[in-house]
Amino acid sequence: MIHAAAGYDWLAWLLLLGRERTFRERLLSLARLEPGQAVLDVGCGTGTLAIAASRRVGPTGRVHGVDASAQMVARARKKADKAGVDVVFTQGVVERLPYDDQQFDAVLSTLMLHHLPGEARQQCVREIRRVLRPGAKVLAVDFGAPAKGRKGVLGHLHGHGGVEVQEILELLSGAGFHILESGPVGVKAMNFVLAAV
Repeated sequence: MIHAAAGYDWLAWLLLLGRERTFRERLLSLARLEPGQAVLDVGCGTGTLAIAASRRVGPTGRVHGVDASAQMVARARKKADKAGVDVVFTQGVVERLPYDDQQFDAVLSTLMLHHLPGEARQQCVREIRRVLRPGAKVLAVDFGAPAKGRKGVLGHLHGHGGVEVQEILELLSGAGFHILESGPVGVKAMNFVLAAV
């Protein structure tokens, strides 16, 4: 769990070389969000993607974000207030999402799975499946493992490994998802998987 909420946005800016807006829009396009949808951002961090998603789904949609860190949730709430958008941020763990069954049309999981050990990843994906409606989609994005012997700037600053796209595919398939699309995001060593219930 990351607690350095104040430095999180700065780190994102640094890693994305100041192109966070382009990155967010790419992720929202990959997720195929539509006006009126209910969206959940798991491991929402400081809320930047959830806030952007709320603009995509418009006034008839709704967006929730959940993160284990109280500091991240507090920062996300402040950012949403400042942006003038209605996003509900909740502190909670992804292994036990604080939502009823079949509440959402889409779940976003961005750069979060690599923080979880194996069993927790499986439980997280089962929880994502539980809160999604029939026909709903999940977009999972994470770092791939660095090339042998090459940790790079990200590895030194971040201190975590990655999750190979094949593992994400297996996690989602094992939880009953149908894989729609996967591949590189186009930023660093990030990959995505889009899957449907």
